[in-house]
Amino acid sequence: MKWNGWGYSDSRFLYNKKGQAEFTGKRYRLSGMIIPGLKDWMESTFGTSLQHKSSATVIPTINEAFVEEIKTTGIPFSSDAEDRVFRGHGHCLHEIFALREGKIGRVPDMVVWPSCHNDVVKIVELACKNNVCLIPFGGGTSVSSALECPPEETRSIVSLDTSQMLNESGYCTGHEPDSMEFSSLGGWVATRASGMKKNIYGNIEDLVIHIKMVTPRGVIEKSCQGPRMSTGPDIHHFILGSEGTLGVVTEVTMKIRPLPEYQKYGSVVFPNFEQGVACLREVAKRRCAPASIRLMDNEQFKFGHALKPQVSSIFTSFLDGLKTFYITKVIQRLRPQPLVCGHPVVRGDREKVLQHEKQVYDIAAKFGGLAAGEDNGQRGYMLTFVIAYLRDLGMDYYLIGESFETSVPWDRVLDVCRNVKARIIRECKDKGVQFPPLSTCRVTQTYDSGACVYFYFAFNYRGLSDPVHVYEQVEHAAREEILANGGSLSHHHGVGKLRKGWMRETVSDVGMGMLKSVKEYVDPSNIFGNRNLL
Repeated sequence: MKWNGWGYSDSRFLYNKKGQAEFTGKRYRLSGMIIPGLKDWMESTFGTSLQHKSSATVIPTINEAFVEEIKTTGIPFSSDAEDRVFRGHGHCLHEIFALREGKIGRVPDMVVWPSCHNDVVKIVELACKNNVCLIPFGGGTSVSSALECPPEETRSIVSLDTSQMLNESGYCTGHEPDSMEFSSLGGWVATRASGMKKNIYGNIEDLVIHIKMVTPRGVIEKSCQGPRMSTGPDIHHFILGSEGTLGVVTEVTMKIRPLPEYQKYGSVVFPNFEQGVACLREVAKRRCAPASIRLMDNEQFKFGHALKPQVSSIFTSFLDGLKTFYITKVIQRLRPQPLVCGHPVVRGDREKVLQHEKQVYDIAAKFGGLAAGEDNGQRGYMLTFVIAYLRDLGMDYYLIGESFETSVPWDRVLDVCRNVKARIIRECKDKGVQFPPLSTCRVTQTYDSGACVYFYFAFNYRGLSDPVHVYEQVEHAAREEILANGGSLSHHHGVGKLRKGWMRETVSDVGMGMLKSVKEYVDPSNIFGNRNLL
């Protein structure tokens, strides 16, 4: 794994000696392929140049802090510098940017790897006895600064890595967040996560049957695994979304489903974003949403085409060229507004999948949607697992960017999308960004009452003395715009340190008081710190 970037060390976007973009490694369908359109897209969108390149700095030697008492547990541990640095950050822009610049702040003094629930109980008891601060670590994919060590913390900090507690049983839970390669089950619970196929399987709170969590006060768990209980407030909802501030999730019982017999991808081109949103709302209204359905705006539509890999067959290349010409030229000429694209994924037995697919396409047609082929849809979902690698390439050429999300009622979706994108562009200009930024969005999940909207923005930071500070100012303004337009603080990324300033506004003064009371009772010595919610 990379200590200063996303994912596996052998997998990354780069420009080869011929100046062509390619994706290295052998782990993904895109691995080893040339992406001919990416260079031109980056140059035309951001004004990047292969001549302007920045580079990451080599990791420095860090003084090791050693907590002798943990040796008595027999649990594996490490004070190795790279182990500590790797677990001292998530994947926020400012975290990765600082690591690439060689700026390493407070990191855990030690890493421990429990293998079972009882190991965690021992670690927590020992931490309380010796006044050690614990930070639970699952997969390290946090984008809310939740893994950062507080610089003012004077106690020894131990990263409690739960990666050795996972068991694979070969069943399908249906929970597929974009980070599923690296994130952990405990992390999904702690952050109240959501996945791409939630329309069939539900979000994490819908999938959980039983949770066991170790706290400084003891173990929290329900007495049985009944399907429903009417015994006061659901204790699971204190654990879900607690983000490591109350204790360590050690065991989770989840619903499982048989693997689907058949899965089919699709894509639909709409004449404009408004029509696409109206289609998704109608699909939700009729309760016929496929396993996953999402809508990209025109900028993401063009971005997706820029990431299309080079094909080896001349005939295939000719067919792809005809498809691209038809979608982007013929349809565009008939409908001169910017095109947008929707991607449905249908799962189940074959006959029902085909019926379901027809139902979705029939609804799309009523809103001007035209089928654009299964390949486009499949490629769109394939890119889900490699897109995070692209930020590392961008940083090599003075580009910084990030994503953030919200949930919003249906009648506010268009306002939120339009106003937030415009605010990003305006703020970048006001903050001295010299090149036009990428400001784009997509609707990723649908509900009866609203939708989840993902925003992406990036810009060329050449000429800026403190690009991360500029980025954070722009992102802060964008979140203010989301809240002003009726959106939520977060749909599934969580609160963390990044967004805790808005928590009181989100849950009210009384709600904050209740959360603090729970925290003070469960963790009276503040072993797990107030890093996130409070």
